[in-house]
Amino acid sequence: MNRIHQNVDHWAKVQPGALALEDFDGRKLSYQGLQSAISDAASVLKSYGVTGGDRVLIISENCAATVAFLFAASRLDALAVPINARMSAGEVERVIAHATPRAIVLTTAASQDATKHAALRDAQSETGGFGTVACLALTDGTPEPVVDGTGQVAVILYTTGTTGDPKGVMLTHANLLFAGHASANLRGIQPGDLVYGGLPITHVFGLASMVVASSHAGAAMRLQSRFTPAALYDALQNGVTVLPAVPQMHALLMQYAREQGHQHLTDSKLRYVSSGAAPLDPVWKREAEAFYGLPLQNGYGMTECTAGLCATQNEIGDPDTSVGTALPGTEVKLAMGDGKTGEVLARGPHVMAGYYRNAEATQATFDADGWLLTGDVGRFDDLGRLHIVGRSKEIIIRSGFNVFPQEVEAALNDHAAVVQSAVVGRAITGNEEVLAFVQVTDMASTDEASLKAHVAAQLSAYKRPSHIVLTLQLPAAATGKLLKHKMIDTFAEQLAQAESG
Repeated sequence: MNRIHQNVDHWAKVQPGALALEDFDGRKLSYQGLQSAISDAASVLKSYGVTGGDRVLIISENCAATVAFLFAASRLDALAVPINARMSAGEVERVIAHATPRAIVLTTAASQDATKHAALRDAQSETGGFGTVACLALTDGTPEPVVDGTGQVAVILYTTGTTGDPKGVMLTHANLLFAGHASANLRGIQPGDLVYGGLPITHVFGLASMVVASSHAGAAMRLQSRFTPAALYDALQNGVTVLPAVPQMHALLMQYAREQGHQHLTDSKLRYVSSGAAPLDPVWKREAEAFYGLPLQNGYGMTECTAGLCATQNEIGDPDTSVGTALPGTEVKLAMGDGKTGEVLARGPHVMAGYYRNAEATQATFDADGWLLTGDVGRFDDLGRLHIVGRSKEIIIRSGFNVFPQEVEAALNDHAAVVQSAVVGRAITGNEEVLAFVQVTDMASTDEASLKAHVAAQLSAYKRPSHIVLTLQLPAAATGKLLKHKMIDTFAEQLAQAESG
């Protein structure tokens, strides 16, 4: 196979009537139906002037149309540029200016935010087997060269939280085909499986581990346009067998279940559950495994590596909180550090082609031997498993000591009233201080003094937060990943009150 859409073509021939996806609104598409929806989407794109090498901007939230237009771009040798509809108008404009798409597709049926963007641009409604979308044509784009092999760029993903010039990660068909194969094999996905589709398809985790992995294996997806713990709980009671998620999704699900009077998941066909995109801590891992009655597999990846670098294959109850070993066919090593830790480097068929229209940033991300510099700091244990201890840019240097936010977060998350936490550093005169932002089950369940006493028993003095802000909700991306760069500004008033008090 040279193109990702050929996975769907294969299963449409082998098992045409098998379920391919269940849309956010309950509508179901067989593999033959999905193939037809892709054909309809390709016809729409052609009518808007899209040819090989053009970029197609897909402003979306999870739905059948998102999947259909991603694969339709592949069929036309165009480059799909999926972005989350919850991006601001200014962020969308920056992506448009950088990617110069030939056409824009907006999934208006699944997203109120996409509808708002469509209204701003006077987009036209289009219908087909994919459902209903809005589209418009642009004229600035110049096609990129098209290659016959898998080296053709399939998707450009713009990194989350961009505040300056957008940085588009170019993932080839080879990258995505490899990632889909690796993800499906790791999870044992096969025809008859139902994969929960709550991770945004506009993010590499959802794109690779849900869409491409499912279509590679001939499995089905149940798509959720926006994550809610109630919808996830319902899905787990109604046939979902594979759950790829991030820790925040697991935490919110368990909180929701407890509020409904359920301490454990019952009456479920779930057989595989995984976590990624954020660290685990031992206590939280034990709680999750007790809830699911299954081992919680951990993993590590990034957009530039098509999601996956490492993953675990542990038994239930294993105290291991590493991210496991390198995926088959890939390489991971540490750059020289302090002898115990170092920057994580990656190499293999999962590594991106580079940053779109940004040769300087691409060059700075690779060393002379072709290793990708991840910016993450890690260590290997005696069994060769990788442990991520933080990001090089997130390390807090307090009184000359290195403080890794992950360790402080683990101590906070160990408290019964804590749902999740985010720890960041803030420069003060001649030093850095540690700030913690903590989502709690309810504001009456604990207070700052109690949390400080809790972590004091687990952390050295220099690691303890100067201030702990309690809240019922922390700012997060569509993936559920906490947006640490927004914490200080979001809670500026609470911090000011704490400092004055």
